[in-house]
Amino acid sequence: MASSSQPSPRDGDEDSRNPVLITDAAQSFDEQHRARVRKYTIMMGIRIPALVLAAIAYSAWGNGLISLLIIGASIPLPWIAVLVANDAPPRRADEPRRFDHRPASAAAIESANHRTIDG
Repeated sequence: MASSSQPSPRDGDEDSRNPVLITDAAQSFDEQHRARVRKYTIMMGIRIPALVLAAIAYSAWGNGLISLLIIGASIPLPWIAVLVANDAPPRRADEPRRFDHRPASAAAIESANHRTIDG
């Protein structure tokens, strides 16, 4: 058997193991949804430990100001989590714009005077 000069995929060539990307398609809707749900879950998961931390800080130092600051920081978390979860992925620079605003070439209403009959 003659050996070829090109490496086979089993030879350990890095390029042969990584497929070539032949499309610039965006992530699927399911992948985008999973990523948004993951972000939302992480942000909302921070809120419960923050409330527990506020209770621990109050019991450790007896200072209500530190606890109120921790609770105050956790109040906008649900709102921020919803905004982040509902946000669409950013538009790529090479993606075409969908809205093409062109001014109307002709007036939509005729401006010429027409003869009218009063009666």
